[in-house]
Amino acid sequence: MAARGAFKGASARRYAEAVFELAVEPGPAGPADTIDAWSRDLQTIADFASEADVARVLESGRVPASEKLRLVTAALEPHVSALAMNLVKLLAARNKLHVSRQIFEAFRERADDHRGIAHATVTTAVPLADDERQAIATRLSTLTGKRVDVTPVVDEAIIGGVVARIGDQLIDGSTRTKLIALKRRLASAAG
Repeated sequence: MAARGAFKGASARRYAEAVFELAVEPGPAGPADTIDAWSRDLQTIADFASEADVARVLESGRVPASEKLRLVTAALEPHVSALAMNLVKLLAARNKLHVSRQIFEAFRERADDHRGIAHATVTTAVPLADDERQAIATRLSTLTGKRVDVTPVVDEAIIGGVVARIGDQLIDGSTRTKLIALKRRLASAAG
């Protein structure tokens, strides 16, 4: 089952990458406006497809594909661009509207990367004060070369210090990890 989830994620990333390439094509509005417009459209699509009643209809084998397409067209066409509606119709035809949330998230990650923004989850044993969170964001920005938005998480199990995750990168400066490393060094020195 994990492989199927990974496949869905890969499929969503391919759609998101294709949309991103459309968004950064030179045009009269410029890429920044187009990226923002696509982001709004993709969020609208994802929010709609994620509604419980809508999701049940879209996943139902009893509802004909033509009826599903009519439903999504009527609901979304007044709210998203013509290009975004083309994506909706393509996803509906391929019975993939259920991955629209993943497409939106993958697009947002790609857009943030394009703009030099990284997102970090920072875990501490106690809540961070605003100045501490800003200091950590500044330090992580220096390390990554990007502007870093910090999402704080409290986990008393780390005892102290900081654990930061930026994408696939993990920076573990927790007291718990340092104690485990010290214990291993002491055990190997005694042996």
